Amino acid sequence: MKKSNAAATAEMCFGELKIENHRLKIGGCDAAELAKKYGTPLYVFDVNYAVKTAAAYVDVLKREYPDSTVCYASKAFCCTAIYNLLAPLGLGADVVSGGELYTALKGGMDPQKIYFHGNNKSEAEVEYAVKSGVGYFVVDSLYELELIEKHAKKKQNVLFRVNPGVEAHTHRFIQTTTPDSKFGFSIADGTAENVILSALKYKNINFVGIACHIGSQIFEPQSFEIAIDKMTDFIVRLNSLGVTVEQLDLGGGFGVHYIDEDKPLTSEQYMANSARYLAAAVQSRGIKKPHLIFEPGRSIVGEAGITLYTVGAIKTIKDLKTYAAVDGGMFENPRVSLYDARYTAVVATKADAERDTLYSIAGKCCESGDILIDGIMLPKLTGGDILATFTTGAYHYSMASNYNRNFVPPVIAVKDGKSAYMVKPQTYEDLVRNDAILEFSEDGK
Repeated sequence: MKKSNAAATAEMCFGELKIENHRLKIGGCDAAELAKKYGTPLYVFDVNYAVKTAAAYVDVLKREYPDSTVCYASKAFCCTAIYNLLAPLGLGADVVSGGELYTALKGGMDPQKIYFHGNNKSEAEVEYAVKSGVGYFVVDSLYELELIEKHAKKKQNVLFRVNPGVEAHTHRFIQTTTPDSKFGFSIADGTAENVILSALKYKNINFVGIACHIGSQIFEPQSFEIAIDKMTDFIVRLNSLGVTVEQLDLGGGFGVHYIDEDKPLTSEQYMANSARYLAAAVQSRGIKKPHLIFEPGRSIVGEAGITLYTVGAIKTIKDLKTYAAVDGGMFENPRVSLYDARYTAVVATKADAERDTLYSIAGKCCESGDILIDGIMLPKLTGGDILATFTTGAYHYSMASNYNRNFVPPVIAVKDGKSAYMVKPQTYEDLVRNDAILEFSEDGK
């Protein structure tokens, strides 16, 4: 029997995702049975897929550019278990808050392999990072530089985030090197050069390199090549001023497959192309080959995840559309509202059935804009059906909230037909745990 578009899409997205006897399986587990066992909404994470992808990045980079480090971008999906999976593969971590740092350390990440990013680290976060022995700060303000100088008891390694001015072809909200971006110091206007020179005067600051991140969901290699050209040109300029650049952090941003129109490169293509291009750029400019850092996040965990929902109310507005409401929504997937993100989905128990009915998949939040998929062809739905959306391993659990006092869904890891919690479910008591009954006291007492 010819596969439907739904079946073809499913098997293209996930290494361990299969359709057997019309039922969706991930990591060897039946998706509908997972929903029955754990409830919905439910994040399901394919351990083998993520580990294989991360290991491929490490292997390719070590082959093409041995003096290198792959750091996992924590913001994509942060919990102790993910570091416990990735640290043994040799990855470091990119963190952007005290909470991510704490989680990475609890998960077994070597602090010396942690790069602490962020455009407005608090003094408490800087102090905590210094005491924890973080290997590197990626500095994004002069204010931060002063805080590091204040709390460091010895030379602290720092890189400076710079803005190379590369326009990546992606959603404007996830472009990070536009001229007016809040991130980094501009190379073009001389700010980056000036702040790096000023840092050399600090007693406890050890300048080791420069970092950039041009955006997310990037599919073409040309954007990374342009960034490499601009960054290596800047290294030439710094060298002419007597400044040595030992490390070059090119960030992440590798695109993944959400819908059929997305055409991501393979891990081999992303890493190998940039590594080779950098090696050639360094050689042509006659500069010292820097230690190379890449920071993939979404591309490691994004396609490793699916989200399972239970279909509830179905409402048809005559001559306009049919809504199928699910028990999730913008509280567990805000990306649709934030970035106009698009997804595809299948019914878990009839994953290869013909799609003959047009639905808009609505969330349960009290917001008219709480629409998860605005227009998707699916088999005829009934209340109780389990709907699976793809590529939800990144920026779903990490961005989830308790809006409308809904639960942040638990995360289930699946591997070789077995399942276990990565993140346990919340309870009603969890929702009110930190609430307080007002008992005012006099000021100062």
